[in-house]
Amino acid sequence: MCGIVGYIGPRKAYPILMEGLKRLEYRGYDSTGIALLERDGVVVCKSAGKLPALISCTEAEDYQANVGIGHTRWATHGEPNDANAHPHTGMTGRIAVVHNGIIENYSALREVLKRQGRIFKTETDTEVLAHLIEEYHNGNLLQAVRRALSQVEGTYGIAVLSSDNPDVIVAARQGSPIVIGCGDGENLVASDVAALLRYTNRVVYLEDGELAEVTADSFSISTLEEVEVTPHLEEISWNLDMIEKGGFDHFMLKEIFEQPETLKNAMRGRLNFEEATARLNGLNLQYDELHHIKRIIITACGTSWHAGLLGEYLIEEYARIPVEIEYASEFRYRSPIIDPGTIVFVISQSGETADTLAAMREARRKGATCLGICNVVGSTIARESDGGVYIHAGPEIGVASTKAFTSQMMVLSLITILLARMRSMSFDEGEKLLRAISEVPDRVKDVLELNDRIKELAEKYYNMNNFLYLGRGVNFPIALEGALKLKEISYIHAEGYPAAEMKHGPIALIDDNMPVVVMAPQDSVYNKILSNMEEIKARRGRIVAVATKGDKKIAEIADDVIYLPRVNSFVLPLIGIIPLQLLAYHIAELRNCDVDQPRNLAKSVTVE
Repeated sequence: MCGIVGYIGPRKAYPILMEGLKRLEYRGYDSTGIALLERDGVVVCKSAGKLPALISCTEAEDYQANVGIGHTRWATHGEPNDANAHPHTGMTGRIAVVHNGIIENYSALREVLKRQGRIFKTETDTEVLAHLIEEYHNGNLLQAVRRALSQVEGTYGIAVLSSDNPDVIVAARQGSPIVIGCGDGENLVASDVAALLRYTNRVVYLEDGELAEVTADSFSISTLEEVEVTPHLEEISWNLDMIEKGGFDHFMLKEIFEQPETLKNAMRGRLNFEEATARLNGLNLQYDELHHIKRIIITACGTSWHAGLLGEYLIEEYARIPVEIEYASEFRYRSPIIDPGTIVFVISQSGETADTLAAMREARRKGATCLGICNVVGSTIARESDGGVYIHAGPEIGVASTKAFTSQMMVLSLITILLARMRSMSFDEGEKLLRAISEVPDRVKDVLELNDRIKELAEKYYNMNNFLYLGRGVNFPIALEGALKLKEISYIHAEGYPAAEMKHGPIALIDDNMPVVVMAPQDSVYNKILSNMEEIKARRGRIVAVATKGDKKIAEIADDVIYLPRVNSFVLPLIGIIPLQLLAYHIAELRNCDVDQPRNLAKSVTVE
């Protein structure tokens, strides 16, 4: 992985590829490259590092090609250097391939090809594809790609061009997204619609096991078994303005400040005050089936897992349904028990996360009803799940998720109310929670006004090398997420813990060089949190408390306090995460880190 773009049409391909690669930068990458079909054949230029390095070695060239493919790479096989960057070619240089995913049997294929006399120049698994396609190519690029992929085990999203077939790009998908952009006398191929939006908003998503033969005027889709497929054309509703910084220094800061609006979008049309419940028609389940759910499994990765953990707390407390939260990467391999009456929720911002998608497919094989919670319309999870809920956060460009996380929490809160009202929750209680939810966007605005205060705190603590984040109850997932945000973008070691667990190990680390961020709102475990804070102070720890506005007692213990507006405890996490996002952002900026594209991370993780 990480990003693919291709163009075929009447215009010069080079600037279109560069524009597409720029739009894909947000996904995280460590090298870039392009292949262009010039009159003399395939011209490849690639470079380790960021896109400006590729631009510097290509911008002086007078490329005339009307066909080309490009790639941003996030290294899986082989270190990020010029040789291992994509595109890759075979021995003749007449075929070029860009690839997202992992070829699991590449080592065995490589040895076979070596015995046939083929010479390899890189450490990558992708180069095997280039040699295989070249081996099978006898004038028909589509058939050569089809035969090559029949030998492959693993995941791929690929785009291929050949100087022997100058009027076509072949694309294919298995477990890694590929989308065709449909223009007027021109067509594009990409791994993400962001790369296409300047040129078209009409797209077709490939399904697993499908190949596309794309020309300037048309395209056709077929399966690996040569069965023709009728394309399903979709229109993308968002536009380029939504993926620009809009005056902010970074996408992440912009997306933090967008949360009042994205939270409104997540709840829009879903608050049913007449019946004091939530309206979630996308679940595609009859109310009788929802009423008789016996058990819920939530599976996700990273930030989405933290949202799922909050979902577990809320659903169990208010709807009284047993819930298990599972790491998707573990769920698929541990032979989970799925009884009748079990519903599986899968959470993924992109809807393409490889582990989460595999977990969903495993659950469906075992007979579970699977419901997706995702952001990207038309994503694989959205298409393959039995139903679900879009979070409507809009495009999230910053690699470290912010607005998608709060929108996921909002959707899980609505699911909680829906399920709880089918059981023991009273009308009055349901109405009270809906009122609390409806006020969240305004309360988030209140917290965002603390931005300057939080920046001052960042200036005080940014040179620290370790942080501990503590929370109890529904604020424990927020502590986990706060720690994750800090480590993702500032590279500071940070850990989130249940506050009471601190004394079972982490307390050994606490001294005056170990700041502790404590979620300490005035809720049912407030006094317990105060006791934990006293334990920290007794060991000379420095405390940053996130507390309820008007709480004077907390200031007697903490070194610094960030005050939250007083809200219903049901929505506290939606408010409480905002200062932690801002703190992480400002610390990372002060440490001169690449906030939007932190090292080693990718936005959509489409490999295991």
